[in-house]
Amino acid sequence: MDNRRLILLFVFGFSLIMLWDAWQKHNQPKPPVAATQAVPSATANSAVPTPTSGAGSASVPPITAGEMAQAAPKVMVKTDLIKAEISAQGGDLVRLELEKHLANDDKEKNFVLFDSGEHHVYLGQSGLTGDGQPNHKTLWQILPGDTELKDGQDSLQVKLVANATNGDKVTKTYTFHRGSYLVDVSFTGAKASNAYFQIARDGVVEKSGYMGASTYTGPAFYTEQDKFQKTSFDDIAKDKAKHAAKADNGWVAMVQHYFFSAWIPKTGVEREFYARKVGDMYAAGVIVPVVDGQVSVPLYAGPQEQDKIKQIAPGLELVVDYGWLTLIAAPLFWVLEVLHKLTGNWGWAIILLTVGVKAIFFPLSAASYKSMAKMKLVAPKLQKLKELYADDRARLNQEMMEMYKKEKINPLGGCLPILIQIPVFIALYWALLGAVEMRNAPWILWIADLSSKDPYYVLPLIMGATMLLQTKLNPAPADPVQAKVMLFMPVVFTGMFLFFPAGLVLYWCVNNTLSIAQQWQINRMIEGGKKAA
Repeated sequence: MDNRRLILLFVFGFSLIMLWDAWQKHNQPKPPVAATQAVPSATANSAVPTPTSGAGSASVPPITAGEMAQAAPKVMVKTDLIKAEISAQGGDLVRLELEKHLANDDKEKNFVLFDSGEHHVYLGQSGLTGDGQPNHKTLWQILPGDTELKDGQDSLQVKLVANATNGDKVTKTYTFHRGSYLVDVSFTGAKASNAYFQIARDGVVEKSGYMGASTYTGPAFYTEQDKFQKTSFDDIAKDKAKHAAKADNGWVAMVQHYFFSAWIPKTGVEREFYARKVGDMYAAGVIVPVVDGQVSVPLYAGPQEQDKIKQIAPGLELVVDYGWLTLIAAPLFWVLEVLHKLTGNWGWAIILLTVGVKAIFFPLSAASYKSMAKMKLVAPKLQKLKELYADDRARLNQEMMEMYKKEKINPLGGCLPILIQIPVFIALYWALLGAVEMRNAPWILWIADLSSKDPYYVLPLIMGATMLLQTKLNPAPADPVQAKVMLFMPVVFTGMFLFFPAGLVLYWCVNNTLSIAQQWQINRMIEGGKKAA
């Protein structure tokens, strides 16, 4: 019995440590932004990538942060999903506002992914390599044309032109599509051998989700050969970035909580990946060849909607960060998606998922509760044995084992279901935390966002009450200290769950309620059978 309690305490302690660690990471403060950081300097100092093969090194006169960069004209583009801002300086995509997703802090505003503000820099850049070729340091000319996607219109093009030093005119075209976060970026009239497409941003981990993000933020690369590879800002700064160098497939992305951007060249086209740090900026990109003066690469910039992005390119759904339990979290979310299609509400989908998980573990749980119910019945006998053999530990253990054998009790029977369900619980935590589909998803009444904490702490208090009731149904430990610890655990977990996503607390509440019903019924059956015998 003592060993069983120690194992249970270890399990609870492990769960507490894991949850506390996740909560600490999830609420880590945002690092301060350097006061000297500004958009023009960051844009100007980003180096033009040099391919290791092809038309030789790039040699572009440096553009310093000055009046030219600050006064560069911009064009605003609006579709049914996004508002984009393209700057003549470099022809960069300098701002991208997502119309269907609300901002983290101000629900009256839309979420901004790309930005060139004073406190955050995140840009989509592209250009041609080689001496005298227009690139993201060149001042382009924005051609007149439509800037808003009209009703009945499926696509919209924005064109910019620039002259190479040899007099050739290069046209850069952005093509926006209705109902899509994909933007085609192309160059025509280019005499260069290669073009580059990169995502440049500062190293600030932006606040995202509730109280800050714990999921991965930084560049990521994918090829069929090397699969999905994360390359942290720290590794790039230390020149230790590891990723595929060359391939004829794959993509490069900049990942953050719920959203990402990615350059996705067509499969079969040779490409060279790179990641580098220039000043306060980090750049991750891809270099592709220019064929017959033309080159085009799609840019995805939007939410991590798994069912949609996996259809765009192989492996693209891997940008969703499920932590170290992806093998469990990914199937769990797939089931959640199916249930959501049936119910139309993520809260009810979570409840149905909980019932399903509980049904799967029913045999194990039943065995556990039967063991606990029997332990509760023999508790008086166990206490007498402890009093009788208080000075003989070996004899006490022997008599206890004999009693367990006679009563057909497995003293460790209650541990296995808990051990098995801990990974499921943590995996569901990551599934709820990492899925953009859960962001701002309402349930009922006051629960307006299942991915953030309960604003009135009602669900955590209910969870604590159910956990306390469940503890009361279990046999009380003979050791008074252990008994106090077990009673204190609901208080500790309630305090932790005050800050957890409402969807996760909902899962735990429903799971506890089902466990209480199952345990009460088994206790009643065991006690009734004992009296009848």
